[in-house]
Amino acid sequence: MMKSICGVDCTKCEFNTTCKGCAETNGQPFGAECIVALYCKKGDTALRELKEKLIEEIHALPIQDMEEVTELYALKGSVLNIEYPLPNGQMVKFWDDNKIYLGNQVGKNGSDRCYGIAADDKHFMVSEYSGYGSDAEVIVFKRWN
Repeated sequence: MMKSICGVDCTKCEFNTTCKGCAETNGQPFGAECIVALYCKKGDTALRELKEKLIEEIHALPIQDMEEVTELYALKGSVLNIEYPLPNGQMVKFWDDNKIYLGNQVGKNGSDRCYGIAADDKHFMVSEYSGYGSDAEVIVFKRWN
């Protein structure tokens, strides 16, 4: 049975058959860093403080039709790593499929589109997309913290 650093019940995770466990891998369950494990190792309040600071940064953005972000969740990079078009037409992904990031998806008021949030402790991105990540566009990608 896998043991987590953050206290999550690994048996209820959809990735429990491919995950190597964060306690056993020192916070790298898929071979790359987990931001949650990293901040849990820094002390009891470090993760909560990081989330609060990031949520403040998101709320300070001039995105008026974005529903309020109240929580950030641990998300595997492959779940949030959709492709985005560059101005030259090239499609790119910004995140490492094997890292664990903080993120959330919130609605766009008055629309059937969503905003996706993805962050580590150095960068964060807000994107907008239709169902299942189609027609995605980057709204904000910035260095922070």
